[in-house]
Amino acid sequence: MTRTDPGRTVLIADSDFGDEDIERAIIEGAGLRLVAAQCKSEDEVIEAGREAGGILTQYVRVGARAIDALPHCRVIARYGTGVDIVDVDAATRHGIQVTNAPNDWCADEVADHAVALWLAAARKICRYDRATRRGEWHWKTGRPVRRLRGQVLGILSFGAIARLVAERARAFGVEVWAHDPFVDESEIRACRVRPVSFDELVEGADHLVVQAPLTPQTYHTFDHATLRRMKPTAVLVNTARGPIVEDAALYQALTEGWIAGAALDDIEEEPAKQRDWHPSNPLLELPNVIVTPHAAYYSEEAIGTVRAIAAEESVRVLTGEPARYPVNEPIRESRSHGA
Repeated sequence: MTRTDPGRTVLIADSDFGDEDIERAIIEGAGLRLVAAQCKSEDEVIEAGREAGGILTQYVRVGARAIDALPHCRVIARYGTGVDIVDVDAATRHGIQVTNAPNDWCADEVADHAVALWLAAARKICRYDRATRRGEWHWKTGRPVRRLRGQVLGILSFGAIARLVAERARAFGVEVWAHDPFVDESEIRACRVRPVSFDELVEGADHLVVQAPLTPQTYHTFDHATLRRMKPTAVLVNTARGPIVEDAALYQALTEGWIAGAALDDIEEEPAKQRDWHPSNPLLELPNVIVTPHAAYYSEEAIGTVRAIAAEESVRVLTGEPARYPVNEPIRESRSHGA
């Protein structure tokens, strides 16, 4: 395969997996060409993807400008479930299939991670650990720690992962509440969870787990106004996308005592999307914050699964088969593609 075969190349626009072995076996096994890059901007995607019929992306945005400039592209496969980094409408207009991985590729991992963050924050695990390492050996280091049984664990959204969180959390004797305007209340009750309004969730939860998708409607859901309404003893856990929580507002909430703590699997700027990231976010300096590097989805099994799904989806579309996990219904006549 050479550069004279436009549309028969699959570009890995970016990834942090460390190799391309899984993708290469699938893509080259289908007679296509694989090229790997580490793009951090749309300009870099355009430069690397001029010959690409398929693009696999983990963090880098593939927006309308890039889509307009990729004449041979027929499929954009996301390593993951959320597709906020892809301009799906632009792809649809250009006849490009967008695919993702269904939630179950990492549902157990994210639910486990959410519960782990919740418990670590509630039991002050990281604070105890840091104090012990510097020579302080006392239970008072984490004061106050409250009994979990009888408290309210609230969950924003009630999709597949949120349901697994609820299932795990009940074992700790908490009352589980959930708010999801897209799920019927009877369905929530069937999972032994109390359906509540957004206002009730924010104002009544002792611990609040965010597991909602990032959309224009959920961006900065937790801003100054929302955080002000939470209990001063509340802990916010975010295992969804970072920008759902406004970092500046959260910093103020934590330093001024509006809430007691936070545990985050992502921060607003998503360091993995930047070429030269430095830990300058002031949230990282606070003792009542736990931050993990967008790792909730991670297990060796999950990573292998999502890589295979993305590669297989690109092959299916480029060889004339329908996608298994389509996000859109592209207008096929809108662009003539290279074979």
